[in-house]
Amino acid sequence: MNQTLWRYSVLFLLLGCGLEAGAQQALTWEQVRNRFETNNPTLVADKINIDESRAEEITAFLRPNPTFTLSADGTQIAPDRGEWKPFAGTFETPSLSYLHERQHKRELRLESAKMATLIAESNHADLERTLIFNLRNAFVSTLQAKAVLQLAKDNLAYYDRLLDISRNRFQAGDIAQIDLDRLELQRVQYESDVQTAVVNLRTSKIQLLTLLNDRTPIEQFDVAGTFDFNDQLLSQDEVRKIALDTRPDLKAAVEAIDKSQTDHRLAIANGSTDPTFSAWYTHNSSNNNPFGINTIGVSVSIPLRIFDRNQGEKLRTQLDITRNERLRDAAEVAVLSDVDSGYATLESDLTLLRPYKAKYLAQSVRVRDTILFSYQHGGAALLDFLNAEAEYRSVQLNYLNLVGSYLTAAAQLNQAVGREVIQ
Repeated sequence: MNQTLWRYSVLFLLLGCGLEAGAQQALTWEQVRNRFETNNPTLVADKINIDESRAEEITAFLRPNPTFTLSADGTQIAPDRGEWKPFAGTFETPSLSYLHERQHKRELRLESAKMATLIAESNHADLERTLIFNLRNAFVSTLQAKAVLQLAKDNLAYYDRLLDISRNRFQAGDIAQIDLDRLELQRVQYESDVQTAVVNLRTSKIQLLTLLNDRTPIEQFDVAGTFDFNDQLLSQDEVRKIALDTRPDLKAAVEAIDKSQTDHRLAIANGSTDPTFSAWYTHNSSNNNPFGINTIGVSVSIPLRIFDRNQGEKLRTQLDITRNERLRDAAEVAVLSDVDSGYATLESDLTLLRPYKAKYLAQSVRVRDTILFSYQHGGAALLDFLNAEAEYRSVQLNYLNLVGSYLTAAAQLNQAVGREVIQ
């Protein structure tokens, strides 16, 4: 007997450990975001663009390579004598030349490449801003689906308790068969609500796992967070100012202007003349001058920039400055428009949520309980109770949907600002 009891104890212990290992702790928003930034393939791939841009900075700052030339001439061939002495009268000339870049061309190329890296970083931040908005929407949808599922289960459990009471009343002859049948038929709607909520929750989790690039089974994946609204808001002017200081796409537009100005200076520098300095040494063993056997020489080659003075690039880069200034203005208008739109949506949701939390939720519970008590004591008809129950379900579900709409609008406003101003 003791041996059998011991075996069952070990079995239950192993099963408990297995369930605990298979379960996964619900992830908070911060944990979900950290996993996303580490694992999302689109974000990780785009981050490589920054490293590539930094590699281009190395290329931009490279000096021109010197040129080494080796020439030989004067080899004597005497076919009539059948002799060939390849080095008897040959003179050899090794030479070295180097292009000297003037007007800080190399430094300007490096400056332009560094600004391109800044733009790549801002574009990466802007991509992350957009993807974080999608991630936040999926996270909010999952929380909302969990809340709706819990509400549907609570409604079903409440209704099952009512059915038990109604069956007892029917056995006692307190209600008619038709009333009991109508109550039991109404249960189908509650079962349908539960199944719909289960499907919606699984769909939201699938979307979230896709963004996280996570292969965790849906049954073992869960998230946790506060599904509620915050009544406190910054003023619209404060939010606008933060957005103008933070939005990465606006930063990229400003940085593009700086880069175009540097490119224009580089185009002017590229229109200048770069001399090539050369030096060589000559060994001529056949020279009759005893002092001319070994000689050295130098030269300077200067291109004559008569026709090509880089006029086209100078004009193009000058026009590019104006174009980027206009794009910066357009980006600023878009930022303010996004902020104003998101702020208006958020205020509208808050306007609807406040009375729900202040009175509508409590009123729906009070009306349902009052009508139920009256129906159970013969003071109200079955239809009155079913209507009160439907109103309760509608008010509670509308509230959850409004909270989800508020959290989505908060995520939209955070996206418009460029950082989280509403937690």
